[in-house]
Amino acid sequence: MSNSTLNNLLKEYEEKRLRANLDAEKRKEDLYSSNKRLQEIDEELHKIGFNKINSILNDSSISINDLLENINNLKIEKDKILNKLNINADYLLPKYECSLCNDTGFIKNNNSYELCSCIKQKIFDIEYNKSNLGNLEKDNFDNFNINLYSNDVDIDKYSSKISPRQNILNIKKIIDNFIENFDNPEEKNLLFTGDTGLGKTFLSNCIANEILKLGKTVLYQTAPNMLDTIIDYRFGKDNVPNNIYENILNVDLLIIDDLGTESMNSMKYTELFNIINSRLLNQNNHITKTIISTNLNIQNLFDTYNERIASRFVGYYNICRFFGNDIRFKKN
Repeated sequence: MSNSTLNNLLKEYEEKRLRANLDAEKRKEDLYSSNKRLQEIDEELHKIGFNKINSILNDSSISINDLLENINNLKIEKDKILNKLNINADYLLPKYECSLCNDTGFIKNNNSYELCSCIKQKIFDIEYNKSNLGNLEKDNFDNFNINLYSNDVDIDKYSSKISPRQNILNIKKIIDNFIENFDNPEEKNLLFTGDTGLGKTFLSNCIANEILKLGKTVLYQTAPNMLDTIIDYRFGKDNVPNNIYENILNVDLLIIDDLGTESMNSMKYTELFNIINSRLLNQNNHITKTIISTNLNIQNLFDTYNERIASRFVGYYNICRFFGNDIRFKKN
């Protein structure tokens, strides 16, 4: 991560937080102008809260219960006014984009602060994902259409006793479980295998969409680019972000696309194994999941990669075989 990227994002966060606060103040002023009693209540609540501790410390005759009762009565009166106006209490609060960090970019973890997942994701999008996850508005489950898949069974053509439509419905169930149980260390990763044009990338993006909604981070890499970048990192090339390897290992969801299109050598075999194996270990009690997409079938995977890598796929991934006719032609 470059300092300029982070600094620019923090400025952006500061500006949108300020806008949210100003918008909230404007809503409050508009409401006060039409209902003076609300303003009086808020001023009384603020005054009580500000003076409560000093009053209790300096005047033993002040009853804590009386103060609490006064506060409660004021809040009840305020709620009644808002209900009568059909206004939710949240209406007066700032509308931050991220509920985790309130658009500060940081969250507290024990006694220290760390970058929030929302700003981490923006960094990933800028420095790594670029346009790869740019279709998330379109690639979502609302646009998932099973009618693009044939309902005809063709054992000779697809080597399966079920139709492409039933197959994709089975895959959808596996995907639903993956999303629902993302934080469960026992939930397997996903391996999408099959020809191009069958929806592997689309469904990967759909999953990314849902995982982002959970406040997780998603990093997309094509296998060739990822492995080339890591080799450049190992050799200390200047054009490689210094934390790329750490991000690949620790991002909540890593999507590796086009596995099998890379040119392999012994170094890349080693790096690919380290990535796959390290992410299976869920290091530091951090659950990490991986989706791998490839045009290779299982036999091709064993022929292309060594036993250590291929056995991880079989043992720790739900293997989803896509088959059918190219759905891209049906979409057009």
